[in-house]
Amino acid sequence: MNNKITFLFLLSIFTISCKQDRKMEILAESFTENELELCKDKQCPEITINYVTVFGDEAIADLMNKKIRDFVIGSLMFEEDSSEIMESIDAAAANFARIYFEDKEKFPDMAADYSAEISVSEIYNSSALICFEMRQYLYTGGAHGYGATFFLNIDPNTGKELTLDELFRSKEKFTAFAENKFRKQQNIHKDQSINDPGFWFEEDTFYLPETVGFTSDSLIFVYNQYDIASYADGQIELKIALADAEPFLSKP
Repeated sequence: MNNKITFLFLLSIFTISCKQDRKMEILAESFTENELELCKDKQCPEITINYVTVFGDEAIADLMNKKIRDFVIGSLMFEEDSSEIMESIDAAAANFARIYFEDKEKFPDMAADYSAEISVSEIYNSSALICFEMRQYLYTGGAHGYGATFFLNIDPNTGKELTLDELFRSKEKFTAFAENKFRKQQNIHKDQSINDPGFWFEEDTFYLPETVGFTSDSLIFVYNQYDIASYADGQIELKIALADAEPFLSKP
């Protein structure tokens, strides 16, 4: 009997130790065009990338790092590159520079150089959820560039990305709650059309953006340019206090 108790005690210690060993470490990294070999002897487009790499349980960390890497690489891709597979940030950055060189040769009077600014940062970390804020801004010619913000919510115990349906007990009930907050923020009366101020909600019906960001005290929803309004209106942000949203949350 005593041996059995001792075994169970040691097993519990081992289990706790394993959970502690699974703790993720998140380190900041950076990359610029100066690290590209093809930029050593010619003027390259400005490329500034600040991102994070996750260390810890190898399988889980690999899943997180792949999602982060895919975002950075995807941000540097042009439409015509959609069928190509870039395996690394270096390769995607080099491709971005090569396309700039080709376009500059075709159109030597281009008014401005291409540029890319990309960042991935950790903005929330708990035992149930890690949230990364992912930003991109690219200029590839024309009157202006384009910037966007996204959020990536990960279960640190599995490395799996969490959807809105998994984050909220009832997405429908929370959406109705968020609409009231949005209407108050934008001074839209409850009996007024959600699009009266000039928004572009499809079928005149409020909906949430695809992702939500978590901070220590708030939920952040970002409608990027053209999502629900014109480019000139910029990004439109809805921020809800975490304490107000807590009854609707499955996590964190």
